[in-house]
Amino acid sequence: MHNFRYVGKKLFCEGVTVETLAKKFGTPLYVYSQRTLTDHFQKLDRALAPLNHLVCFAMKSNSNLAVLRTITNLGGGFDIVSGGELQRVIAAGGDPRKCVFAGVGKTEVEIEFALKKNIYCFNAESEPELERINKVAARLKKIAPIAVRVNPGVDAYTHAKITTGTYENKFGIAFEQVEAIYARAAKLKNLRLRGLQMHIGSQVTKADPFEQAVRKVSPLLKRLKEKYALEFFSVGGGIGIVYQPALESGSENWWNSAAAKKILTPQSYVARLLPLLRPLGLKILLEPGRFIVGNAGILVTRVEYLKRTGKKNFVIVDAAMNNLIRPAFYDAYHEIIPLAKKSGAKISSDVVGPICESSDYFCKDRPLPKVGEGDFLALMSAGAYGFAQASNYNTRPHTAEILVNGEKFAAVRERQAVAKIWADEKIAPWQK
Repeated sequence: MHNFRYVGKKLFCEGVTVETLAKKFGTPLYVYSQRTLTDHFQKLDRALAPLNHLVCFAMKSNSNLAVLRTITNLGGGFDIVSGGELQRVIAAGGDPRKCVFAGVGKTEVEIEFALKKNIYCFNAESEPELERINKVAARLKKIAPIAVRVNPGVDAYTHAKITTGTYENKFGIAFEQVEAIYARAAKLKNLRLRGLQMHIGSQVTKADPFEQAVRKVSPLLKRLKEKYALEFFSVGGGIGIVYQPALESGSENWWNSAAAKKILTPQSYVARLLPLLRPLGLKILLEPGRFIVGNAGILVTRVEYLKRTGKKNFVIVDAAMNNLIRPAFYDAYHEIIPLAKKSGAKISSDVVGPICESSDYFCKDRPLPKVGEGDFLALMSAGAYGFAQASNYNTRPHTAEILVNGEKFAAVRERQAVAKIWADEKIAPWQK
């Protein structure tokens, strides 16, 4: 699952105590395990070995250059959603020819840049986008590789804000319209119909929705392959992770439980899809993000105050919703554990940050070990959509990010200096 564990009473990331990192680099602090990143990528890659395939990391989940370099060194590609993300891939040493470009709002500037860098494919999400890509490609005297993102109308049974495969979402093209759109796209001289793509949502923890979607799309895909010589099918990403294995009470016991046996793994995921994908005779692309990096990262924070009211016990920490917005945004669960393991009775607590918003919390009414001012806590499973969604709200600087590899560690992002937050701002001339 991951390489964060208690050794004695201290929390380790691989071969390094997390407390060592917190004291050296300060808090709030993101810490990533390179071994976990590698392990999760390779598990998917090995499971897909029977197929001609490419794992394209969804870098919107975590775009740190060191994370991207790890994926690049493993032979992975990237699922990008902006021109800026493509520039990050290049800066990290990644290959644009292994990049697929998703997103509903690609600009002409982004399309032109991606064409000049020879990306593998655009995943187009509307007919006007196809026309725009064709226009830009014609201006550059290039042929643009495209795939249409089909919306299969399958419910992923996930959070409403991260489902993408139903007709109520902004993503993709309705299943019933896809064949007609391919027929029209085939007449656009500067497009190459290279594949078909789908993505039903994020944090999907059962194989059923994936199987339903592939089963529904497969007959359509076979027809499109025969007509337009398609070369790939992207099944998207969305494989969910475990957010609450109760590390504090002993993760080894949890993994032997009945609940653990139901968790979607790369092996069980591929086992369900392989009988459907193999007969297609196409290259298969997978676009995971959270699965690779989610459990590979934690957010470390320091307890600043304990505040007790008549009804609540508040643990006030130095991290806030600007560092990790998922609890405020999605009511998301993140396990919270002390860096120094504690025994004794637990206390029902709200862990909250210093931002002036009632939504600035990490948990409410959760039984937690008794902690004191100056203690360090770890918010687990924070590697995906943690730093990537961070902001400078309340003029709070971005955290540092640390990558651990065995007993080695390095700052792969320095803590932001407060003055850099407004470095690009200036006073209007008439205000002087």
